[in-house]
Amino acid sequence: MSVFTAAADQSLCAPLPVLGKDVTVPLVTGGEVTYAALDYAASAPALQRVWDDVAAYAPYYGSVHRGAGYLSQLSTDLFENSRATVAEFLGCRAGDQVIFTRSTTDSLNLLAAVVPADCQVFVYETEHHASLLPWRDARVTYLNAPRTPAQAVETLERALADREPYGPALVCVTGASNVTGELWPVKELAAAAHAHGARIVLDAAQLAPHHPVDIAELDVDWVAFSGHKLYAPFGSGVLAGRADWLQEAEPYLAGGGASRKVARRTEGGVDVEWHSTAARHEAGSPNVIGVYSIASACKALTEAGFDNLVAREQYLVDAVRTGLAEVPEVKVLSLFGDDAPRVGVISFVVEGWNSSHFAAALSAEYGIGVRDGLFCAHPLVRTLLGSDPQEVGECGAPEAEPGERSLNAIRVSFGAGTPDEHIERFVRAVKELVREGAQWKYRTEDGRCVPDRGAAQL
Repeated sequence: MSVFTAAADQSLCAPLPVLGKDVTVPLVTGGEVTYAALDYAASAPALQRVWDDVAAYAPYYGSVHRGAGYLSQLSTDLFENSRATVAEFLGCRAGDQVIFTRSTTDSLNLLAAVVPADCQVFVYETEHHASLLPWRDARVTYLNAPRTPAQAVETLERALADREPYGPALVCVTGASNVTGELWPVKELAAAAHAHGARIVLDAAQLAPHHPVDIAELDVDWVAFSGHKLYAPFGSGVLAGRADWLQEAEPYLAGGGASRKVARRTEGGVDVEWHSTAARHEAGSPNVIGVYSIASACKALTEAGFDNLVAREQYLVDAVRTGLAEVPEVKVLSLFGDDAPRVGVISFVVEGWNSSHFAAALSAEYGIGVRDGLFCAHPLVRTLLGSDPQEVGECGAPEAEPGERSLNAIRVSFGAGTPDEHIERFVRAVKELVREGAQWKYRTEDGRCVPDRGAAQL
């Protein structure tokens, strides 16, 4: 009996309608199949609700702020109401600011640009590069990968207690790993940071699409996330939280919108008075459609109910983990162990397979889209694979023959729009590939493992 049959009597919500759910793709072995999008951790498909809302607004598209025309005023109201919707979605406190950016990466680079000059930043080596790398102008302490949530808290407490000199400090931590899907003890880490006089920013890129994120309840100082992982189109993101550092720093970008007053000096040059609101860091014409799409996604997830979404996703997580556990050659990667709570992100390696070769076969022979590589979290994946942190390994297919060991892994990820059939097909495909091998020959081309179109079927 399959895990799906066994769970058929459970009361679970249906998948949320997403774009692309009926798209078909060709198979190298012949014919077509409905595409199974299982790369949500990179970019989730846009919700149909979001797309419909954007399409309804599109004829009323107009410039925002300071425009006298009706469409400009309508667009301005839409933009600022979207800010209020996001603030409500995140449980922002009185005085918190919601700043719209391009992505999580942009949000964290913005925060890195406004931290005090003498700030010390603490970041785990397990972070995505978006939160690992922006702190170039600060003193950074990189913390080793913990093996339990309790160890994560203990490691942070020791590092904060030992810092010299005692001054402003910032902790950066993920809410859910983009490699293992494991949930981090955010509330406990926030308490530890504040007990030692530090602030904390939560990278919620992988958490916000799967679980409720409440700034006040978690007691974090800032939250960053991306629209394209929250079932909205590309090109928009959010940084939300405390206003003081943001108001005290020079604007992230200098230009129109960020400036409140600009005047020429008698002797030349200009004097500028910058806004103290979120506009201070939103120079230029904003991505109104991107902002509105984030707000629409926030409303859609809230209305669907996170309790329902979490329950269904856990059902899919259990189905994938149960299926992979039946294949001895598969090793699932984990920091905190099998019992750790997690979202729909699972990475693994297959004994005897190059990870890029395996991912290519899933795509070409089964119409399943997963991801292979180091997932912009190189130190973490190398730690999980037991390789030397200095050992060569890049995202993408190495110059190796299919079947050779690689320093990469395979990641399957899913969420609110994933139907049961996609998970069933994925589990079946893994078992068939391990048991029977690929049906086609593959080669490396421009850094990617691809079917060899000149070769015959095996």
